Amino acid sequence: MSTNPVRPSKSLSTRRSRRLLLKISVVVTGQKENGSSLFERATTEVVAAHGALVLLKEAVLPGQLLQIQNSKTGENLPCKVITAGQKTNGKTEVAFEFLQPAPRSWRIAFPPEDWNLHSPEAKRSGTKTLDTLRETLRQSSAEKN
Repeated sequence: MSTNPVRPSKSLSTRRSRRLLLKISVVVTGQKENGSSLFERATTEVVAAHGALVLLKEAVLPGQLLQIQNSKTGENLPCKVITAGQKTNGKTEVAFEFLQPAPRSWRIAFPPEDWNLHSPEAKRSGTKTLDTLRETLRQSSAEKN
């Protein structure tokens, strides 16, 4: 399991916390737009103190309130869909934001310094965009090659 910090770039300078490429099993629950129950086992692609990027089969909408549960720890946190974007192999890239920052939720032994909410490096402004998360994934893939 890799916990390499994502390479900083100009587009990431307004982030509240550094992103890590990390696959963690999660369960996403909530209500679908039609009122029926949503339940899906998934895996994170990117995690941060403020949320995650997950690939989902189920359709979700920006602003939709859901719960994301860390399958290993059982911790269940309320979150909001920030973006639901590009489909890949029948799954949609979904960026979630926790309703309250939860830097310890991913159980990272040595998290980036800006995951400490009291750190001067913790940025309080900026928003997540799916394009920036995609660029982060592309940069990481390019570094590996």
